[in-house]
Amino acid sequence: MIDLEAVMSLRAVATQGSVVAAATSLGYTPSAVSQQVKRLERETGIALLERAGRGVILTEAGTRLVVASTPILADLERLRADLQLTAGPDDRVVGEIRLAAFSTVVRGLVIPVLGDLAAQHPDLSVPLRESEPWETIALVASGQRDLGIVHRWGGVALAMPDHLVSTPLFTDVADVILHRDHPLAGRTVLHPGELAGEAWVATFEATICRQWLRRLFDGVPNAPRIVHESMEFQNHLELARAGRAVALVPRLGRGDIGPDLVAIPTVEPASTRDVLAVHRRTQEDSPALRAALDAFVEHARAM
Repeated sequence: MIDLEAVMSLRAVATQGSVVAAATSLGYTPSAVSQQVKRLERETGIALLERAGRGVILTEAGTRLVVASTPILADLERLRADLQLTAGPDDRVVGEIRLAAFSTVVRGLVIPVLGDLAAQHPDLSVPLRESEPWETIALVASGQRDLGIVHRWGGVALAMPDHLVSTPLFTDVADVILHRDHPLAGRTVLHPGELAGEAWVATFEATICRQWLRRLFDGVPNAPRIVHESMEFQNHLELARAGRAVALVPRLGRGDIGPDLVAIPTVEPASTRDVLAVHRRTQEDSPALRAALDAFVEHARAM
């Protein structure tokens, strides 16, 4: 019998483009993904991957297996939803919804939602994995997570596969964070050109937040001048508090910045990001998915 978990690893290699990227999206080690694919090759007696330069690509047989497995995995997901429809007497919601979400929404939205879900649906399990939006899309699309919470900044692309459904939750605003003694601290809004000479702290190059910061300065020569890099927005605040950098920090999950800092929105363009929930179309009839999604929508409306 074909190992479906190994098939999902092969699908991840196909969608992510490499074993390393597939391992990252699945939360495995590259060695584990390689071993799963090798086990699948032994079961089928056919080579599924082949070398291409320093990487690998799917063979014709590997591609055929990935394509053929798509409706099978979708049918299994529909069966899972059907079973959930009948498994919970007295309108109980049972099952598991695997969640992926970015860090600030974990603090600002996910944690209270998880508390409410635990109280309202004690038989529903919602394990959480923190991940960047692009990774979350891949995790949900490949079946490794059931529900994802992602953000999409202004002009930064966030590709959404056709078999995913997105639900808008709310719009978040990011402010420029300055020390209160900064010459621009008294402004009500800031244009990117006014910040061209500043030293910045930013998230890593591969993140969507960093992409937006660069997009913010389109047309402004030699900006932004990024001096410090950190994935923790709390570190961005502390660097601004020490007068070592300015930062662009979302309001979601930010908390009180204290008396030493000021937060000023940008204009032309405004720094806003849409927060969305994403799930696979095949999960539409899942009571567990619907319960979790409804809880996020309800909390988002109240924010």
